Amino acid sequence: MDKTYQKWLRCGPDLGPVGVENREDNTPYCCTPRGASIFGWAGADGVHFCFVRGFGGMVFAVDPANGARKYVHPLARDFADFLRLLLACGGAAALWQAWMWDETQFDAFLRENTPAKEQRALLSEVAERFRLTPMERPWAYMKELQASFDCDRIKYTDDLGDVDMDPAARPAPPEWKVYFEGNFWGHHGRDRAGREIPLGPQFDWAGHRWAAPAAYACGRGLVLDLCMRVEPEHIRAFLEKWGLDPEKDEAQDFTREQRMEMEAENPLGLEFRPRLQLNGRPLRAARGCSVCFAPNVSEGFTNEPEAGWAVEHYGLDTSFGWVISRHAFPWTSGRRPEIKALTLTMEPKPVCVPGPRFTAHKAGEAFAFSHPASGQEYRLTVEELERQTLPAQAFGSDRWVYPTHAVAMVYTLSPEPEEEIAVRDCAEGDRPRRAAPEAPFAPAASADAAVIGGADGPIAVLASGGGRDAGTHTAFSSLHFEPVEGDIEWRVEFHIKRFEEASFTLL
Repeated sequence: MDKTYQKWLRCGPDLGPVGVENREDNTPYCCTPRGASIFGWAGADGVHFCFVRGFGGMVFAVDPANGARKYVHPLARDFADFLRLLLACGGAAALWQAWMWDETQFDAFLRENTPAKEQRALLSEVAERFRLTPMERPWAYMKELQASFDCDRIKYTDDLGDVDMDPAARPAPPEWKVYFEGNFWGHHGRDRAGREIPLGPQFDWAGHRWAAPAAYACGRGLVLDLCMRVEPEHIRAFLEKWGLDPEKDEAQDFTREQRMEMEAENPLGLEFRPRLQLNGRPLRAARGCSVCFAPNVSEGFTNEPEAGWAVEHYGLDTSFGWVISRHAFPWTSGRRPEIKALTLTMEPKPVCVPGPRFTAHKAGEAFAFSHPASGQEYRLTVEELERQTLPAQAFGSDRWVYPTHAVAMVYTLSPEPEEEIAVRDCAEGDRPRRAAPEAPFAPAASADAAVIGGADGPIAVLASGGGRDAGTHTAFSSLHFEPVEGDIEWRVEFHIKRFEEASFTLL
């Protein structure tokens, strides 16, 4: 279960209006894969959407009306991509039928089945809440995924009483194996499971008790599991402060500032960069993932089974919350080294903290503020305010028309800060429009984010910082289709490392 899916379960809107209905009764069909976890129904012909144990966070569509070997098709590599497909297509109907269409038929279906006002409003909320953009080429994305997937790997059962098919039953934990090309939910490729190296040391860092129970020597690198203990009262206080009730159906409406505060305060959301010294030589993590376990702190709160299996495997105290993270470190040489000594360095990632707002009317105006962590006083002076129009080709898309009007503010900070301080537009930008008539949806385009537009990668980089002259910085407003009138309200944002880096001997 990835973070996007966890967030949707916690506070995501009901996707029923766009063809992903939530039901209390998730009784599977005989063609539902073994180990499936159903999260939505299309509302037609028994079509449903699910994850399948052993295939990570991949999202599948199951259509009982199809023939053998055609019941199940992968739709998205993870839940975030599934939401991006919904944004691009205006609903789920095109997704579960795309496997049998060519691109011309797929585009014709989108033109003939444009979403209504209610659906467009819902998709707008999804994009804003999860900070997602539509999939740039949805048909090509799904076709590529489906062409690379071996349908013979899907196993079915006719016995609906099987524990794998009973949503009320607790699935039996699979054999514990850790792969370099894998995560807590499964693995891809043909690599072998790693050899477990028991570690066991515990240490205190960032206000938490940690355990490093084991590492795994794999063919391509070393995999390390880290366990962060979380006090249950901290989880409970966080849920109560923000009104996060798993049993509430209504969506929570949080401002940008509130979302930033929530991410910084989440007791299960501490982000860090681990580094290893193996026999005195550095190893850097290539990727990581995590699962969260929480004790019974709220009615309706359930843990994903993979988190429970990890807690059970490592013998962790279930009266506490736990974040179990897995990190893959590639070998720096072609051969697997003998592991004699292992040292872990924990580096905290900075969190974004919203600061004061201000309005700049003209060049020469100044605004004073202080850093929330250090207390250092700063003075921001506006050097230039200029209305700009970006070239349309900067976005590199023939499917979307992006807004191009923005305001650029050149400013100086005194004294020049050593840490990152950003300036962002408080307002939302205009939503891109689909080049074809009756666009289903596109998210707000905002130049205050580092990357504008493009689902497949950076298209225009307009980040704060890097001014025209040494010591100057430039902030861009959100983008609009018409020239921006009136003054822009800006917000200062601080990127703060709340803890010091520390090293610990593991072996």
